[in-house]
Amino acid sequence: MTESRPSEVNIEKAPPGWSSRSDADPRAALEAVRGEVAKAVIGNERAVTLVLIALLCRGHVLLEGVPGVAKTLLVRAVADALAVDHARLQFTPDLMPGDVTGSQIYDPSKTDFLFREGPVFTNLLLADEINRTPAKTQAALLEAMEERQVSVDGTPRPLPEPFMVIATQNPVEQEGTYSLPEAQLDRFLFKIDMALPNRDEEFTILRRHAAGFNPRDLHAAGVRVVAGPTELTAARESVASTTYAPEVLAYVVDLCRATRMAPPVLFGASTRGATMLMFAARAHAWLLGRSFVTPDDVQAVAIPALRHRLILRPEAEVDGLLSDVVLTGILRTVPAPV
Repeated sequence: MTESRPSEVNIEKAPPGWSSRSDADPRAALEAVRGEVAKAVIGNERAVTLVLIALLCRGHVLLEGVPGVAKTLLVRAVADALAVDHARLQFTPDLMPGDVTGSQIYDPSKTDFLFREGPVFTNLLLADEINRTPAKTQAALLEAMEERQVSVDGTPRPLPEPFMVIATQNPVEQEGTYSLPEAQLDRFLFKIDMALPNRDEEFTILRRHAAGFNPRDLHAAGVRVVAGPTELTAARESVASTTYAPEVLAYVVDLCRATRMAPPVLFGASTRGATMLMFAARAHAWLLGRSFVTPDDVQAVAIPALRHRLILRPEAEVDGLLSDVVLTGILRTVPAPV
């Protein structure tokens, strides 16, 4: 156990007097969350949509973007609008696994060891700059992301529900970073590129800051609680009733198999990747108000759901080929059902 904890944890609670409504329309509740997040995050609407889809699929998200594109703000706004706890953990080279999961500490008053929970015991965990910590600390999240529990000294401890990891990394600065292992990348439902805002969006951001917008005080910015765990649970149950035609399932299989046979690809999407793509397409269809999945839904989420699951051959990387380019070509060549 380390003497210091190089982490920053922020916990937000629902305001007094607010409670979930069991009779609320779950789709309207999720759309309301999108609207509240837009009060704080200008642009990147697609990133917000993909985060909501990940919540519906019980998935995790890897956000990639240069500093200052509102990655942290996006997580805080979603947590505030959903009335769920969130914690921010700054990953550093000296971070230890126990700083993530928690550890046993000795209590002299009870002459016994007690478990002190780590930041992972929350609803939305922001793993900031996850690639700045070594593999053994990154691996502390593997069990949490897959099993929704952590085991310390052989004792499994369940995590709160809902639970979601949103990790960030800087794609430009590589000095002092550690690449995420394939096993961990495969546990993320989406890898989302957070783009810089366009000129009009950037002008709007500056104008809001000039008018007094404080990103550290989302309540003052007008972000309200519009949903909670009850609505999220109801939404997940509703999403589960969305149906697939066999042809659409076959299309998902063909896309993932094509990633394994593409010449520039050394390793393609796993069966887990195909399953997560299927779930993501279902949530996308549900958000659009449909009770069935179409090939368009699959295509809409295919690149963010698969880009981090492809390992390109060294010669392809030397040539500067990107996973997105490979996936775009696959989407063009694999015939979609009509």
